[in-house]
Amino acid sequence: MAGFTEESLLLDLLDNPRARGAVQRALPGVLDSPLITQLRYLSIGRITTAGLERVEPAELETLWEELAGIDADSVAVRSEEPAIEPRTDYEPDTVALGSARSTHPPVVERWGVFELEIDGPEHGNPFVDVELTATFTSSGSAAVRVGGFYDGDGRYRVRFMPEADGDWTFTTSSTARSLDGLSGTFAVTAPDAGNAGPVRVADTFHFAYADGTRYLPIGTTAYAWTHQPEPLQESTLDTLATSPFNKLRMCVFPKSYLYNSNDPELYPFVRRDDGTFDSTRFDPAYFDVLERRIQQLQQLGIEADLILFHAYDRWGFSELGRAADDRYVRYVVRRLGAYRSVWWSLANEYDLLWSKNLDDWERLASVIVAEDPARHLLSIHNCFGFYDYSRPWITHASIQRIDAYRTAENTDAWREQWAKPVVIDECAYEGDIDQGWGNITGEELTRRFWEGAVRGGYVGHGETYLNDREELWWSKGGELVGESPERIRFLADIVAESPTGVLDPLPSDWDVPWGGVAGDYLIAYFGFNRPSFRMVTAPRGRQYHVDVIDTWNMTVTRLDGVFEGAFRVPLPARQYMAVRLTAVPLGDSGH
Repeated sequence: MAGFTEESLLLDLLDNPRARGAVQRALPGVLDSPLITQLRYLSIGRITTAGLERVEPAELETLWEELAGIDADSVAVRSEEPAIEPRTDYEPDTVALGSARSTHPPVVERWGVFELEIDGPEHGNPFVDVELTATFTSSGSAAVRVGGFYDGDGRYRVRFMPEADGDWTFTTSSTARSLDGLSGTFAVTAPDAGNAGPVRVADTFHFAYADGTRYLPIGTTAYAWTHQPEPLQESTLDTLATSPFNKLRMCVFPKSYLYNSNDPELYPFVRRDDGTFDSTRFDPAYFDVLERRIQQLQQLGIEADLILFHAYDRWGFSELGRAADDRYVRYVVRRLGAYRSVWWSLANEYDLLWSKNLDDWERLASVIVAEDPARHLLSIHNCFGFYDYSRPWITHASIQRIDAYRTAENTDAWREQWAKPVVIDECAYEGDIDQGWGNITGEELTRRFWEGAVRGGYVGHGETYLNDREELWWSKGGELVGESPERIRFLADIVAESPTGVLDPLPSDWDVPWGGVAGDYLIAYFGFNRPSFRMVTAPRGRQYHVDVIDTWNMTVTRLDGVFEGAFRVPLPARQYMAVRLTAVPLGDSGH
């Protein structure tokens, strides 16, 4: 008889009643963990060293002895479901090619959504039985292949975001004969007001809309807001409408974690009669809600940073298997990729999804790249250790802190390391819960925003103030009650006043970081230090206006006159102050 060891996976222990009982006695907190679904893929030895629960050495030794005496030979052999290939015989030869009825708009704006809707067959399971694509062509533009998707009730759709004006044609290809060979034409016109196109990387470290307009990501997080009751979703939109935020991190799958234990009304997959989910059948009703919310965010000027996978799962969505993962990602990208305001976040805290390895993440990234002709921004988010952000498919670094205190201060080093924009999507949240990641002050969150900004990066917001309804913004959305959002808006205005619309790191003092535009616009940020004055040496050959900025009280006080060379700047001996030097235009006396 071979017994269980420290290398045995938790999922195998849980399948054995005696072993499960031993684990329950020794590690009760593990089985109650909100990460239990993911912990199943770790060895019991690694779990005991992960700091999830304190165990005395003697208790641990008793656990090893007990597990060694339990027969492990009955461990189940697990196999994954294979990929499902589309059927080549889905419709008989008697069905005429291209015979399905289709409709599409005759005109669409550049960076808008062109949608081909087709009334087609619905027997079998069209979600997996039928493959549908369309090729779009226009004079002067390369041909674009776009994948279609099944939307239930015999409706198929192909969505395309055109990026060039003019006349376009399309032709479909499908394994279903009635959907194969459909064609048509449409015109693409100049974009309407408010449509600047999708956000792209610009100037290596920053962002701009496709029309060249500068975009400063001022992000926040509300992971599960679209999985809440309708009134709470509407409250979230009302709050966002008056907030400074123009990017929202949000999950496609529902979330199960602290202060988020309610079940949503809809899920991405339909349920079987036994209550389990069928990963081969997507629920159009769920995606209708998600699309409507993405469109509403877009109308507010807010980018939807969609998180495709995460670890906080009690439904099994984090361990679907490779074939189902690929199918899910393909469907989401085909369905949502024509919306210009979408970003892809492959995972939130990828390194907590122990059912997946690096090869899985690289494969899933390749699915996104292949299925997204719009080339939306794409990244992946860490918990403990960074992903390799130098990977070519990653457009920007999406970072969670890996130090309890110092994160934004590393922004300039990370820029140099990866030569990509640095977005610190999670540096801790303003709030008052018992978790260290969710109880910093508004002052501290604002400080981290400024530290990141003067170093040329972008820090994200989150709020975790506890209330009787357990409606914490970071998860469910609702209302913002913290002190940092208005200070974040103030910072965004300061950055936007730069001649380039962004800040880059500049040569700094040993104790104070400087950022801005070399020679023209320079900001020194003092953070939690509180000097009563500062000796400043300005770049040679220029005169400067000097402003003292109170980043917390949101005031800008300009000193009288103009300054050059070395000079003394009086300060109020308060924390969170900054000094700004704005160059006087050459030939201007400065008066």
